[in-house]
Amino acid sequence: MVRTMDGVIRNETSAGVNQSGLRNHNERLILSILQFDRAVPAADLARRTGLSKPTVSTILRKLETEELVRRGEPVRGKIGKPSIPLELNPDGVFSIGLKIGRRSADLLLLDLTGAVRAQIHETYDYPMPEAVFGLLRDGIDQLLGHIPAALQDRVCGIGIGTPFELWKWHDLVQIEAEKFRSWKDIDFEAEVGAFCDLPVYVVNESTAACHAEQLYGRGNQFRDYAYFFIGSYIGGGVVLNGTVLQGNMGNAGALGSMRSTGPLGEAQMLIDVASLHLLEARLVEVGIDPSVIWQYPQDWSGLDRYVEPWIGQTAQELAKASLSICSVIDFQAVLIDGAFPPYVRDELAERTRRYLVNQDKRGLIEPTIEAGSIGRNARGIGAASTPIFSQYLLNTNAGLSGI
Repeated sequence: MVRTMDGVIRNETSAGVNQSGLRNHNERLILSILQFDRAVPAADLARRTGLSKPTVSTILRKLETEELVRRGEPVRGKIGKPSIPLELNPDGVFSIGLKIGRRSADLLLLDLTGAVRAQIHETYDYPMPEAVFGLLRDGIDQLLGHIPAALQDRVCGIGIGTPFELWKWHDLVQIEAEKFRSWKDIDFEAEVGAFCDLPVYVVNESTAACHAEQLYGRGNQFRDYAYFFIGSYIGGGVVLNGTVLQGNMGNAGALGSMRSTGPLGEAQMLIDVASLHLLEARLVEVGIDPSVIWQYPQDWSGLDRYVEPWIGQTAQELAKASLSICSVIDFQAVLIDGAFPPYVRDELAERTRRYLVNQDKRGLIEPTIEAGSIGRNARGIGAASTPIFSQYLLNTNAGLSGI
């Protein structure tokens, strides 16, 4: 089982190497640049990688033969011959992602450019193992039916995004509690191997969401940032040098475990004061079915009376947590996203900015607070990207991963 999710290069600090023994590195480097900039002429690839033009040409021919790269539309209007950029071929590679959430699961098929080709969404009271793996087993063929049969052998793996120590996050009792605790002994590779021979990659769900933001969202605008994803429980991620950092045990960015203070001065975790389960509980108190906030597509109209105070409390906690994070690493930005409609996300980010103004910032460099851009699907997209980017792209923090 591979417990790593490689990132993408976002600047020109990593140079290529001309020795033939490291060509795999050079291929990843070129694919990573194309993933970041979408379309780049061969001459620019040589300049940015530091590789010779013949070396770049050889690599590009190989990648074109493997249908990982294709030629884009000629760029005209400049002096000399039209420039022909290279770009990733969306049909070059596919992967399957499974997001295991505490209230819902998503199974999706992702292409090489990060587009979701097909998706299955399922809600439940609790994510029991038999239901989750049943969804994966029964859904694979359904997903593959959305691409031609000739392309189905290009699926390179299955990425599974799951909460860290999932078996601890429940309020079940007796027999149901015992069933749920069976997650502790789950061997994901063995479970999937019983019905599928694709390689399996496991990643923390919030780390997966962070990776989706870095690869396909606004994250690539910043070199170093902290990331909050708010689902049933808040989690997070850390990006350094343009790449998601997973840490020694794959649990870097466990921001939900940061300490906060309750209304009576009691010690609490951030998950206890800045998570969607608080909104769920409030809806239950007033007799509203809380499943409405997990339905897809999302429609929170009519819930403003309850969402507004939740945003206020959560924003205050995020402002304090953002400064605590920046006391360890002076992040350029803090990005906020979650399993809610875009207007809720944008308001939450704006309110967090406002609360940050009045915080004690002595000795700290204040980060910019930004809304993420992927939304509720970030965890599934990030999970699905794991096999692709572990096999094809460059991790600029490989020496820091602990792997």
